[in-house]
Amino acid sequence: MADARSVIMGRIRRALADRPEVAEIPRAYDKSRPLGDLVELAAERIADYRAEVHRVASEDVPARIAALLTERGARRMVGPVDLPAAWKVDVADWLSDSPPLSIDQLDGADGVLTGCAVAIAETGTIVLDGGPTQGRRALTLVPDYHLCVVRSDQIVGIVPEALARLEPTRPLTFISGPSATSDIELDRVEGVHGPRTLHVIIAG
Repeated sequence: MADARSVIMGRIRRALADRPEVAEIPRAYDKSRPLGDLVELAAERIADYRAEVHRVASEDVPARIAALLTERGARRMVGPVDLPAAWKVDVADWLSDSPPLSIDQLDGADGVLTGCAVAIAETGTIVLDGGPTQGRRALTLVPDYHLCVVRSDQIVGIVPEALARLEPTRPLTFISGPSATSDIELDRVEGVHGPRTLHVIIAG
């Protein structure tokens, strides 16, 4: 096996002998773009993915969380260990992920509430990186309902702006609407790879 590998690698090296070792990679793509009102655009694009979007003032976030959970009848909610106390509204019983909750506990909850790392207005994408108010990845993949709070100052215009704010070694989860997939006949099925329902509160 080692001899075969050496032979193959030797052939590759000989084939590349006349090629420069370091190729210049063009980086001429836009790093920002004028898109107007980013909050308005983000709300529109997130809603395009069948997520339910609510815009509120920052001080009204707890009241909107309470209203959404009451409307949904969600009583048993999961949150990361550093979930803001004001978000833990009285209409729900809160399960903190410390010690880490089991898959059965996550699956048995009515939903999960988190913040986010950044949101991309142009694509309607929310990004989680396991940072403050987000918790580990399983929290937002197992429960059937995800309620996510996005601050207006976390919204950027395009993907390169978002990537500039993110640490690539962190566990990044890109969310564009509720989990959905289609079979070969294009029949849409939701909730296979993550939450079936996504509600987004844009604060500020």
